[in-house]
Amino acid sequence: MSKTERGVALVTGASSGIGLATARALRRDGYRVFGTSRKAMVDTDGITMLVCDVTDEESVRQMVDEVLSRAGRIDLLVNNAGLGLLGGAEESSASQAQALFDVNVFGVVRLTNAVLPAMRRQRAGRIINMSSILGLVPAPFNAFYASTKHAIEGYSESLDHEVRTQGIRVVLVEPGGIRTSFEENITRADRPLPLYDTVRADAETLMREVIETGDSPEVVADAVVKAANAASPKRRYTAGKAAGQVRFMRRFLPESFVDKNLRKFNRLPA
Repeated sequence: MSKTERGVALVTGASSGIGLATARALRRDGYRVFGTSRKAMVDTDGITMLVCDVTDEESVRQMVDEVLSRAGRIDLLVNNAGLGLLGGAEESSASQAQALFDVNVFGVVRLTNAVLPAMRRQRAGRIINMSSILGLVPAPFNAFYASTKHAIEGYSESLDHEVRTQGIRVVLVEPGGIRTSFEENITRADRPLPLYDTVRADAETLMREVIETGDSPEVVADAVVKAANAASPKRRYTAGKAAGQVRFMRRFLPESFVDKNLRKFNRLPA
């Protein structure tokens, strides 16, 4: 397709932040874009907004059916919807951790499973899963969020090998700190322990600083557009300088060096 007619894109979590910036960038690049949000929203900037709860299989199915009814195909799926969770690992109940995985991991699985049959009929399609640099490195006081992103990394790599012969590719985009309302909307641990109060507060302060000085959501959107249009896509696309540095550190530097510097960055004693 020409640049003015790239195909049909579906972006989850497109009401604000990275999702909205991505939907807008894809629309400018020539895609017909459908975005999703948990609550009804008016269409904006040429983006058709649909309601979808990624934790509800029927909601996902109905939304994908609606896109196919209107557009006839889905060429690109961007799995962006997600939540954060701040707190020590033992401060969250198993049910709270499960709820996070239900959005960040199984939400991706539900959307992907719903879209794959259409892409298979087309013999073409691309799925971009939003990971994070926390899918590459440990994240003190973000253990379950990091775990969901590590899970997405393994899922995406494995799935890509399974569907590649069907004309479908699965790739990852890994943002670093991005200036969004992520920190404001983050979930707190549901059973906080006093012994973590000080270091948890420090972790929250650090998160706020990283976000305030981070890259714009448009940096991630540009990485998504690049990943969407590459004739031979890479498995991973980092988004922002910090993300590239973390990926390099994790891949090429000794584990002891990485451990020491992660503790230093997170303001934890050596």
